[in-house]
Amino acid sequence: MTKGTLFLIPVPLAENAAQKSFTAFLGDTINSLSVYIVENEKTARKFLKEAGITIPQSDLTVHDYGKHKRNDSMVPYFKELMTGKDVGLMSEAGCPGIADPGADVILEAHKRGIKVVPLVGPSSILLALMASGFNGQSFTFNGYLPIDKVERGKRIKELEQLAKAKKQTQIFIETPFRNNHLFEDILKNTTAQTQLCVACNLTSEDEFVKTMSVGQWKQERIDLHKKPTIFLIYA
Repeated sequence: MTKGTLFLIPVPLAENAAQKSFTAFLGDTINSLSVYIVENEKTARKFLKEAGITIPQSDLTVHDYGKHKRNDSMVPYFKELMTGKDVGLMSEAGCPGIADPGADVILEAHKRGIKVVPLVGPSSILLALMASGFNGQSFTFNGYLPIDKVERGKRIKELEQLAKAKKQTQIFIETPFRNNHLFEDILKNTTAQTQLCVACNLTSEDEFVKTMSVGQWKQERIDLHKKPTIFLIYA
């Protein structure tokens, strides 16, 4: 039996950013699908409406892959794919599989011999790297740093040394309500010459991207509380 295709469908990063994120092919794709695997059903349905889906929402099958479902069997998510039906995979925001639990679904699709097709769309990590002016030939996304203040400081110093030794851009994030604490810890645990880029609320109306030395950042006051932010350091 022919298997379906898993389409990886990027979702806008911010409110009112839909037109910056959609492509004609994305619109065509979502209007060819009636089955989705999503991280959050409510926001996924909202996105589909904004993207111009013409299929009645009541006719859609939406498999919720939220955080309380991820230890369950993968079998239900692949019912339609294994019987030849195409399915769309969506993250809460940005690109499926990039700093996103959808990677588990994608890996399982490969194991089952299912074709995986990534669609063009916004990734906050790559947008931040593009806008930073840092090395785009060699970079590492480190995810979240330790919550413990001592361990976090130690890890920041390690990343700074890696940036210097390998001439490699070091990228990391934090839960938005802890952004200001992380920003202060970066300033305390790096040298004045180290370059720091802060990329905040990407694609939104109040998008903020700025690169300066740590020494210069110490003269600047910013509030990143509850604002999705990417931090990048380079030396």
